[in-house]
Amino acid sequence: MSGFDQVMSQLGINRTGAATAPPVTTKADAEMLDQSAFLKLMTAQLRNQDPFKPVENEAMVAQMAQFSSVAGIAEMNKTIKELASRMNNASNADAIGYVGKTVLTEGDVAFPNTDGGIESVIALDAGASDVQFTISDVSGNVIRTVSLGAQGAGEIPIAWDGTNEAGESAGDGPFKVAATAVRSDGGTAVPVLVWAPVTSVTMPPDGSAPLLNIAGLGAKPISAVRQVG
Repeated sequence: MSGFDQVMSQLGINRTGAATAPPVTTKADAEMLDQSAFLKLMTAQLRNQDPFKPVENEAMVAQMAQFSSVAGIAEMNKTIKELASRMNNASNADAIGYVGKTVLTEGDVAFPNTDGGIESVIALDAGASDVQFTISDVSGNVIRTVSLGAQGAGEIPIAWDGTNEAGESAGDGPFKVAATAVRSDGGTAVPVLVWAPVTSVTMPPDGSAPLLNIAGLGAKPISAVRQVG
């Protein structure tokens, strides 16, 4: 290489006159010390140490151990990030698989079956002298209240035939549902599990777990699903 070429190369310009693009370095890369940087620091330390106070063997071993520890942590962090990425991709794929399916989850909106009836589950945390299941229209007008009598703790399946108190069809729905456990201290609202279709999936921009968008119930995590129809 001629002297002219050397000067041009130092200025970052090739023979065609185009400037050579400088390497792109992110802030994170600039702040990270890799193995090469550690070795350069150690070499510089040995080269510039006071000959009358050289680095002791113990200090050198300690620095090498620290370097090994840092390198190991960096490698472990890289592995953890790769595992997290794979798990997140698997979780997203699982969530997408729910779209179009009907799931059983806690909620207060129920969609009727093809025969107009509703199948739900009441989650009772403790026994009750009576459990009442109430069906209302979307405006909150009570259509029918079903008394289940005394019940013990656990999940109680219930089926409503889709008719009002007069035995007439209550319509196509959807319907609002609620359950009350009657005990000596009064009535207490208890959770109801309903069947509803999953319409879509939301992938949060922060990389957190995906959410299932369930008709009438909004966004819920996959962990809220108790059963898939």
